Amino acid sequence: MSAPLYNRDILSLAVATADFPPLDGARLRVSARAPLCGSAIILDLDADAEGRVTGVGLHVEACALGQASAALLARHAPGRSLAEIRAARDTMAAWFKGEGEVPGWPGFDLLAPARDYPARHGAILLPFDAAIAALEDQAAAA
Repeated sequence: MSAPLYNRDILSLAVATADFPPLDGARLRVSARAPLCGSAIILDLDADAEGRVTGVGLHVEACALGQASAALLARHAPGRSLAEIRAARDTMAAWFKGEGEVPGWPGFDLLAPARDYPARHGAILLPFDAAIAALEDQAAAA
């Protein structure tokens, strides 16, 4: 383990979830829980007719790593499609398993210390899982 699990960058990201309060009248709302650690998220999303994210709101009950991941999702999801978010999530999950390089999602490199802690992976992937579920719901309703 080359870096502390909870460092200044991760803690700064964790508190950044406050920058993304729940969205009044959000078109999409998904609740999700990570079964291993119990982390939970309520994710509000707005998306345009093409399915690209236009707004994100969060209510996160998770460790600092889950909160940091949620902040990274909220910061960088606008303008992205379901396919892009799913690809990022799949790349993250593979990287956690030791396959491939650090995912290209902006800021994800700050979560690299968590790679050695499999019990934390679910909390980190949870915001992406919730976004995928919300966008899939929109696609199914279209």
